[in-house]
Amino acid sequence: MSGSSSGSPPDDPGDDDGRQDSSAGASRASSGPSRSAPDPDAVTIEDDGVVRWFLETDDENVIMVRDVLSSVAIVAVVGLLLFGISGIWPPLVAVESGSMEPHMERGDLIFITEEGRFAGDGAVQGTGVVTYEQGKESGYRKYGKAGDVIVFKPNGSERTTPVIHRAHFWVEDNESWVETKASEEIVGDATCEEIASCPAPHAGFITKGDNNAGYDQLRRSGARTTVVKPEWITGKAKVRIPWLGHVRLTFDKLLGGMLVPTSPSSPPLQGSAPAATAMTAAPESPGAPSSGLDSEFAGMAAVAGVGTAAAASRYRR
Repeated sequence: MSGSSSGSPPDDPGDDDGRQDSSAGASRASSGPSRSAPDPDAVTIEDDGVVRWFLETDDENVIMVRDVLSSVAIVAVVGLLLFGISGIWPPLVAVESGSMEPHMERGDLIFITEEGRFAGDGAVQGTGVVTYEQGKESGYRKYGKAGDVIVFKPNGSERTTPVIHRAHFWVEDNESWVETKASEEIVGDATCEEIASCPAPHAGFITKGDNNAGYDQLRRSGARTTVVKPEWITGKAKVRIPWLGHVRLTFDKLLGGMLVPTSPSSPPLQGSAPAATAMTAAPESPGAPSSGLDSEFAGMAAVAGVGTAAAASRYRR
């Protein structure tokens, strides 16, 4: 019939092409770039405020700033804790010479406390300092020998670099200490008349570097100071952190002494051995009683050491 020939059969290729074109168009439309919906949980300043956004955002720049501030805050908190324990700021000092070798090396960082804190047995009344002579009797030891290592200002001067040496014995005002208490191995056949600080012009401590041949109060020896008054003492050494003091000394060298004013140069140490090229921690003598206080401080001092080393004071001879 003529009517049947006018229509398109069901399997007409033309219809297939149309369907293919339509599906291809739909495919092309779906392959276009898709837009992701905003994360409803994302932190924004508008919705959450500046503080929460700063603490929780995933922005890389903010994360870096946040990490730096966190590190600074940790160092500050530990530093304040050390200050609360020591009563001194800065509580860490750098050693710049070898007069206390081998018990303290150049470049060591030393945690110090106020003189009167944590006094050992046999401390001189009113000072909190145990002398070398008293320490031998009571068994009190610090840094490989009897007695406390103290930090003091030579002759009480604010213009000179403080000294960190061991307190050997206490003398009374007008005492002829060279004849009454000094070691013959150190003073030899010297008499009181030959020593400027003898008789003692006032009560105080006779001091000496462990690596020095003579007392600081002898002429041309040690720290060049008279008898050390208790009020000249600025601290007492408690914990040694090897090498970390080099940070402080390097800063001072690079900045030309701007961190701490330099003091006039001093003559070479009397009878001191050449400084060791390798600096290692010196062990306590066998059988020496250990201090639990030192072990508690050591960890905290090490944590705060890097952050405060550049600000630490420097101590000599």
